[in-house]
Amino acid sequence: MTENETRTTKPASEDSRPYVVLGGGPAGLTAGYLLAKRGEPVIVLESTDMVGGIARTEVRRAPDGGEYRFDLGGHRFFTKVREVDDLWLEIMKGEFLLRPRQSRIYWRRKFLQYPLEGMDVIKKLGPVDLSKAFLSYLYAAIKTKVRPQREDTFEQWVSNRFGRFLFTQFFKTYTEKVWGVPTSELRADWAAQRIKGLSFFAAAKAAFFGNKGNEIRSLIGEFHYPRFGPGQMWERMQSDIEEQGGEVRMNAPVTRILIEDGKAVGVIAGGETIKARAVISSLPLGVTTKITDPEAPAEVRDAGRNLRYRDFLTVSLVIDGGDLFPDNWIYIHEPGVQVGRIQNFRSWSPYMVPNDHEASIGMEYFCFEGDSLWNMNDEDLVELAKRELGQMGLGDPSKVTMGFATRVHKAYPVYDEEYARNLEVVKNWLAETPNLVQVGRNGLHRYNNSDHSMLTAMRAVDNLVDGTRHDIWGVNAEQEYHEEGDDSSSDKVNGQGDRNAVNPYPYRESPPLNEREQAAKTSS
Repeated sequence: MTENETRTTKPASEDSRPYVVLGGGPAGLTAGYLLAKRGEPVIVLESTDMVGGIARTEVRRAPDGGEYRFDLGGHRFFTKVREVDDLWLEIMKGEFLLRPRQSRIYWRRKFLQYPLEGMDVIKKLGPVDLSKAFLSYLYAAIKTKVRPQREDTFEQWVSNRFGRFLFTQFFKTYTEKVWGVPTSELRADWAAQRIKGLSFFAAAKAAFFGNKGNEIRSLIGEFHYPRFGPGQMWERMQSDIEEQGGEVRMNAPVTRILIEDGKAVGVIAGGETIKARAVISSLPLGVTTKITDPEAPAEVRDAGRNLRYRDFLTVSLVIDGGDLFPDNWIYIHEPGVQVGRIQNFRSWSPYMVPNDHEASIGMEYFCFEGDSLWNMNDEDLVELAKRELGQMGLGDPSKVTMGFATRVHKAYPVYDEEYARNLEVVKNWLAETPNLVQVGRNGLHRYNNSDHSMLTAMRAVDNLVDGTRHDIWGVNAEQEYHEEGDDSSSDKVNGQGDRNAVNPYPYRESPPLNEREQAAKTSS
């Protein structure tokens, strides 16, 4: 029992109405799976024809029959939450690969190792920029020591810890490209949640002396990954829900959440009214505030509407020849191009690419739905990606054999000036309907990764079925990035603590080529 939960006695009930779960992403499917596993009636409603949400795996078939698998954003499976790790293994069994982590920053047409490596930093930055970085950091450190500095914004938070020079070189341009919001407006909450514990001194220490014991957890050296991409986990979870008596309905957008006497009693989806014992929603908060019946107060609807999201799109390219780089992904800090990050799918899993003579990459563009980049037609987006690939000197556009674009709605909750106030208004309104529970990244408007999104769903199921009172809004609210620090309930990424002794499903090393090819032929 933690300080954020209490337990009440669950009354006996013969209520045959199902639990209704809105959204078939990681959080929604986790709720559906756990409810079905407990023998509870459950219906999961997904508005599209694929489960997984932003964590799904796109598949494209080449003329020769080969299947190319594309991960939208790159989804590492690493967590310090033991029960989430147990669930992953329970679902995937032996289908996890243990993969090396490699990523670099592409800056001034150079690759800068990330995590930082001392000699590489010296070589790439040179003595002048190194001196500027150190003096800038020293000035910020002294200023902060003499008098505490304001830390309302991302810009203030990072500058106080790294100095102004490194902020402008490595944080400002890339962050504004990702979020579409000036760093002077982006709230410090995001920085505190995502990079807490990583400072100039800590990064420099890791660069020169190594990250022994993974003390800086954002600098982990390996992670786990489903061999056919993240979508494999969600597809298995869907199948398990159905095998255990639950239901997953595809192409079933929810248009109304029905509320009576302070309780959610049903939903309308696809024109059908479905009675509900409780509703677990991973819908964006702005959507939830618009579709309740009776409708939410105007103040609540306004607050929900003003919770903003950043969208993005991936242009996936298949390129004749070997891999363009060995990294899982690279961050693009190069001026003059719009692409923000590039994934190399073979480095995620060799099963993602059907052969060894082609490269498969995902070029990620961050945008807002409705802007010029979002509205660009697919053919022009492919041409843009090819052109920028050549412009950066990373690949030959003439060798691209296949390309397509995938748009992702509401990928990232934006931490702007007004988000905290708007969020509080919506939270207070939701508290009036205790069996309408929001979970997941967009459901809570919190930039959670899959593990914390799934944990919110676990806590929601506990609350509704067992009568516990977990604070779901408190999951990951300690502003701690999921790869930092330590946790007594978790295992190290390298399996310390004899992970496999307590779980019969070990992680797999990457398979040899012939096994990969055979599995690719027989996979669905």
